[in-house]
Amino acid sequence: MSEPKDPESQERLPATRPESLPAPVERFTAPASAHQLALTPERAASIVRQSSNARWVGFLAVLFVVVFVIVYYFYDLGFPGIANSSREAKEVAAQQVTSVEAGYNLFEANCARCHGAAGQGGIGPVLNDQAKLYVHLNPQYIMNVLTVGGRYVCGNPTSLMPVWADTNGGPLNYVQIQNLIDFIRAPNTLTYTIRDNSTNEPILDSTGKPETAVGWRDPNYAPAPGATPVPDCWSSALTASPAASGAAPATPAPGETVVKLDAQNILFSQTSLSAPTNTAFDLQFDNMDASVPHNVVIDDSTGKAVFTGAIFNGPATQDYAVPALPAGTYAFHCAVHPTAMTGTLTIK
Repeated sequence: MSEPKDPESQERLPATRPESLPAPVERFTAPASAHQLALTPERAASIVRQSSNARWVGFLAVLFVVVFVIVYYFYDLGFPGIANSSREAKEVAAQQVTSVEAGYNLFEANCARCHGAAGQGGIGPVLNDQAKLYVHLNPQYIMNVLTVGGRYVCGNPTSLMPVWADTNGGPLNYVQIQNLIDFIRAPNTLTYTIRDNSTNEPILDSTGKPETAVGWRDPNYAPAPGATPVPDCWSSALTASPAASGAAPATPAPGETVVKLDAQNILFSQTSLSAPTNTAFDLQFDNMDASVPHNVVIDDSTGKAVFTGAIFNGPATQDYAVPALPAGTYAFHCAVHPTAMTGTLTIK
């Protein structure tokens, strides 16, 4: 009977590889020095230096971003306590000047012939009056007048004030309407350049410098306590003055000195008048401007009015009874058109 074979004593033969499997790949092993986990002092110091430098670079980058954000914040919104220091305020101010300059040219081309070159009035009402600009001539009111015409002011369907907005058939678009409003409402603290309407280049004065002008409105103006409000209809103020000082009789008294004065095209025909010393005289004022209000105001050398005649619409004639005045030189003007209509009265 044969004994069983001891497996361990048997010669171990390599396992037979199936023919379907690929041949094994030879493996390569790195040298032992490549697998060292310990750091040398030199390598540790190098890593520390690199980490420190990286932290400094990160800190400086963050610091730069923080400083940039703070500086841009104040640049954009302005510095506390410094007016108009923000980028937005500067841009708004620059755009306002540009709008006012464009509005000036529009006013000169379309409005000055009725309202006067300086807004002093003429065929149309005065625009540069501070009491009006204070509350009456607000942006919305001016917008309404330019949109629907003069009928909005006094309810007069035959008003000479036309429609200006192109939304109602007028010639001006919404930007030009806003330019006109900005010009009329411009404060006297704003200085703008007068430009040629065709080239937009500055108009130069005799010295070669650009001509400039300032707005009409005084931002610090406030009506006196108890002041009469500006009437809704500007012509109401013209019919409310027959009782003004100097209301004269229809005809001069016999032997009374008569001084004649005419007005036409919003100008006094005579700019130099004379009358006797300490003698009352009759001032016959002929207003030949149809539907345009005029009167005569006489001022002494200090600018104080010594006589104010009633305002009335032309064509018509008014006899003013002017009281006796001492010898001297007096200025006279129209209260409705104080800059366009002026003259000198000599009492001798």
